[in-house]
Amino acid sequence: MTSFVQPVGLDEACEAKAAEPDLVPLAGGTDVMVELNFRRARPHGLLDLTRVPELREWSVSDGCWLRLGAGVSYARIIKELGGHAPALATASRTVGSPQIRNRGTVGGNLGTSSPAGDALPPLLATGSTVELVSVRGNRLVRIEDFFTGPKENVLLPDELVAAVWLPVGRGPQQFSKVGPRNAMVIAVAALATALDGESRRVGVGLGALAPRPIRAVEAEDFASWALDWDGGSGIHADVAARFGALVAGACAPIDDVRGSSAYRRHAVAVLAARSLRWAWQEYRKDKSCG
Repeated sequence: MTSFVQPVGLDEACEAKAAEPDLVPLAGGTDVMVELNFRRARPHGLLDLTRVPELREWSVSDGCWLRLGAGVSYARIIKELGGHAPALATASRTVGSPQIRNRGTVGGNLGTSSPAGDALPPLLATGSTVELVSVRGNRLVRIEDFFTGPKENVLLPDELVAAVWLPVGRGPQQFSKVGPRNAMVIAVAALATALDGESRRVGVGLGALAPRPIRAVEAEDFASWALDWDGGSGIHADVAARFGALVAGACAPIDDVRGSSAYRRHAVAVLAARSLRWAWQEYRKDKSCG
């Protein structure tokens, strides 16, 4: 390693990345430092973003969109954003240990682009947008277009993840994952479900179930059509089962030391049916109270 650059502003960070595109961004360090410690990576240099204040801010625009800076930690998401982004806050509670949640960031999850990143299914389910920045300016990328393969994304060599834009929760949201234990575990299967009562749409984001984080589009379309948005009647068992089957059908899982592909498909089908029922029960309750 030949460089360690520590900018104190976003413009300075972009200039450094443009000058040395091989610099690896360092935010929480919960992924980068593991790679360094185990000698899996030897980058040209590190671009320490922990002193860039613009990345640690969040705001709500017009009451509709949450702009979440790439450097906001999971601990802050849990504490400050449960009302705006409930599925993301729930997912953040499952990330590592308290120490990791104090350091880790959604921006880091996006930059790493691991298929098993816990924050990514909620971003997919809610139809989020990633904001990228460079000396050339900003650009917005739909979350489903951001990931291109296992730990690969559309970031250009001189770009950084500045923020992610999420629709402020307009209905119940759920996040569930399966792992060999309850804490400090990489997901075997992860799923987020988001109901939008205004547009009458259901969003589904999946993690650890394909080479990249994905949406279950056919399942989304089916549930959006099948739910009784006006009357608010309950979900028939056949509807929940069909939804689970469609979610499982969207997956392309692998066999590895954490679980077989068959187990992953079965697990996510169960998670999907349960999550839809839970979210719908909450929707019906809110509707009756309103």
